[in-house]
Amino acid sequence: MCRIVGFWDLNFKRDYDLENTITAMRDILSHGGPDDAGNYIEDSLGLALGHRRLSILDLSPMGHQPMEFENLVITYNGEVYNFREIRKELEREGYGFKSNSDTEVILKAFHRWGFSAVHKFRGMFAFAIWDREKKELILCRDRIGVKPLYWYHKDGLFMFASELKAFHKHPKFEKRLNLTALSLYLQYIYIPAPYSIFENTYKLKQGHFLVINSKGEIKEFPYWSAEEHFLKGFEERERWLKRPEEELAEELEGLLTESFKLRLVSDVPVGMFLSGGIDSSTVCALLSKEGIKLKTFTIGFYEETYNEAPFAKKVAQYLGTEHTELYCTPKEAFEIIPRLPELYDEPFGDSSAIPTFLVSKLAKEKVKVSLSADGGDEQFCGYIRYWLIAEKIQKLKKLPLKSLWTSLLDLLSPETALKLYESFKFILPKYTNFRDKYIKLRQVLKAESLLDQYDLAVKYFLEDDLKELGFGSGKKLTQWLSVNSLDPLSSMMLLDLKTYLPDDILVKVDRATMGVALEGREPFLDHKVVEWTSRLPAEFKYKNGKSKYLLRKVLYKYIPSEILERPKQGFGVPIYEWFKSELKGLYREYLDRKRIEKGGIFNPDEVERLLKSYLEDRGVNHNKLWLLFVFEIWRERWV
Repeated sequence: MCRIVGFWDLNFKRDYDLENTITAMRDILSHGGPDDAGNYIEDSLGLALGHRRLSILDLSPMGHQPMEFENLVITYNGEVYNFREIRKELEREGYGFKSNSDTEVILKAFHRWGFSAVHKFRGMFAFAIWDREKKELILCRDRIGVKPLYWYHKDGLFMFASELKAFHKHPKFEKRLNLTALSLYLQYIYIPAPYSIFENTYKLKQGHFLVINSKGEIKEFPYWSAEEHFLKGFEERERWLKRPEEELAEELEGLLTESFKLRLVSDVPVGMFLSGGIDSSTVCALLSKEGIKLKTFTIGFYEETYNEAPFAKKVAQYLGTEHTELYCTPKEAFEIIPRLPELYDEPFGDSSAIPTFLVSKLAKEKVKVSLSADGGDEQFCGYIRYWLIAEKIQKLKKLPLKSLWTSLLDLLSPETALKLYESFKFILPKYTNFRDKYIKLRQVLKAESLLDQYDLAVKYFLEDDLKELGFGSGKKLTQWLSVNSLDPLSSMMLLDLKTYLPDDILVKVDRATMGVALEGREPFLDHKVVEWTSRLPAEFKYKNGKSKYLLRKVLYKYIPSEILERPKQGFGVPIYEWFKSELKGLYREYLDRKRIEKGGIFNPDEVERLLKSYLEDRGVNHNKLWLLFVFEIWRERWV
């Protein structure tokens, strides 16, 4: 696990020093690679590659990067877990090896098989290969998008890096805000690929190659897609449904066990983030079954609604793991919040970044690698919103006089609805964000399709909100989905596999772990597992009111269901409570009217209204304030 950087200046006029520039770009990422560093430079071409190393496999100097072989040079971030099998295949082809690293295997596999080599790799990776003969620079990102890779192209300058902050160290980098990306952030709390917060700056999409040649021509193309496997499942649906559940559960257990064990390939100690939920408990249970005892780590909160620590402790005790827990206070959150722009160097609004950083820091005290059970929800229908939206669609279809209800709600303004709600609040469900819920309900009734419903469900700032802030119309996540023949649950899971998982969840874990020089690994996200679960019909994922139906059948063989049965609980943070009390001053400081006016991005009247309504409990979704606040602390650091 490492950090990579590089650039190719096709208009290089020796107007800046290549060595100093690539070293500065490289070393701003030293937190993710403190063990070693290296550069490769071709001065006559204006090309430079850099690498920061976190030594996990082959701790010797022989794993140094950038690494060269004949006409190829590689700088690489990630792990290919089956590298030893690929190495044996290459040795049979006559290749020799100097190191025990997966880097050398990738480099020589690419030399032997070219682009098709990637189909042999099982793991997480982002790499750049310079072909000295063809004068081509090749970028590649893993199938699921576990490892990050940004790129920039303007006026003959092409750059790439594991983190956006490296670009700021190049003298020709232009920092111009991409308002489309900012709009996406406000809607969804993250910026989905290929967008980035700056213009001319992009994220390489999951499962894609990018090639740039000496003429500055760029080609970007996929080598893998989740859609393909969902469609295969759709075609094979009847055959899957005829198979016994016990047979499917046994097959799933075998796939998961193999994937989980592969993620233990390491020359340093390995641990596990444990929440006590289905996914992380499954990883621990299947590895315990294999006789592997993990060190497990959990973050807890004193606010009971958000606290998963007692559940994790029960699982740890049952499985006999070496367990460590830490409870997070507002003071600790306050200390981390100023670090968020440095860790997530474009606006990132997922507040669970705070406990993710804390649990990473906790784990780093005892291990150098930690497993994280992300991806289970997206593969096994784990999010409550999936079945709620699917059920809501059916109810809306049967709603009598739907158009009349829509017209009536249109006549009742959000402010009037809020006043009526406050008058009868004592007999109604308690909402701190009633006004926003009412606005969303009006739009849901008008939504034409399932995916429009889903898009509305996951949005924070809606189109009208954006206009009030001074933005034009927002974009829909549905543009990321080209398949329309799937059932409702599968459509939503596929959409999350393409957007929310790689651009929120995996970004959160990658930056938090690498921020403390800890390697995070995702055992549920082996592509063989994802391909199998993508073909598995939704009936085996959500059944009889139970999410993760088939996964539970596997897990309950090893942990009694009563230890795990509880309502779904995300890795949430008590942001609302903290910013209403101990941390209130931060909102007042960063969302101050004069500050917003000086920034010139948001309508200060609307920001002032949102803050006032939030502090007075007048029906505002508190996440809106958090998103604006996070953007402002990011802007202060990077713009």
